[in-house]
Amino acid sequence: MKKVAFIGSYDKADMIIYIAKVLTNMGSKVLVIDSTVMQKTRYIVPTMKALKQYITTFEKIDIAIGFENINQIKEYQNQTGGVFEYDYVLIDIDSYRGYVYYQIKAEDKKYFITSFDLYSLRRGLQVFKKLEEPIEVTKVLFTKDMDPNEEKYFEFLSKGLKIKWNKIVLYYPFDLSDQNAIFINQRSGRIQLKGLSMQYIDGITFMVEEISGEKNQSKIKKAIKML
Repeated sequence: MKKVAFIGSYDKADMIIYIAKVLTNMGSKVLVIDSTVMQKTRYIVPTMKALKQYITTFEKIDIAIGFENINQIKEYQNQTGGVFEYDYVLIDIDSYRGYVYYQIKAEDKKYFITSFDLYSLRRGLQVFKKLEEPIEVTKVLFTKDMDPNEEKYFEFLSKGLKIKWNKIVLYYPFDLSDQNAIFINQRSGRIQLKGLSMQYIDGITFMVEEISGEKNQSKIKKAIKML
């Protein structure tokens, strides 16, 4: 099982679901965990369940909402004595508590997702403030045109944190067309890439490649094409 942490206060639920869907199209079993305060997936993923804690299946992706740790999920699924059955567990995290409770380890892949509004930057970086050991994190930045002043301010806010930033930085466009396509998908209750910009799709493709370690580009492209 590979555990992947998507950290930050920026809205990243839809992006995580797109990544999960590509992974399932590649034949993997995927669990998405929403550990955020707002629990956005409770409202954007179609379900008939009105429970505090539940797991629902959406287009072959299992989505867990309202749980505080993986042991609670195992108990819910009656898997306490067995091996967790997922190939990938993608965790949406916006607090230090979520980071600790889901036992994010040094070997787990970690992405910090943010735009450059002050709320997303400052609150998102709070997740890292109590860390005792340095960790490696990849920046995923939602911005249309990267301003050098934005980068300097980011470096200023993250100074002193025990983070080793990956040299690779992913940029997603802060684009109204992408936002509109995401809203259409939410209303239709479907996962599709139609209407999203090529830059957005390229970002999804690269993250799938990184997470899966899949070297066969045609397999990833086929999974993307299915959407």
